[in-house]
Amino acid sequence: MELPPPDPRKLLDTWMEWEAGETTPGRTMADLKTGGLPRLLQALVEGSDSAPAGAERA
Repeated sequence: MELPPPDPRKLLDTWMEWEAGETTPGRTMADLKTGGLPRLLQALVEGSDSAPAGAERA
């Protein structure tokens, strides 16, 4: 079974709920994990590795 791609908007909403004190840290971490945050971060890291030498990273 293939997992759907991570939804950055949903991940951000989860984070914002935690910042507002609406969810516990444990629930937030679980939601971020099942929402695909590790896959999103991995894709960003892999994408940044292909940047030309000396290129600035934001």
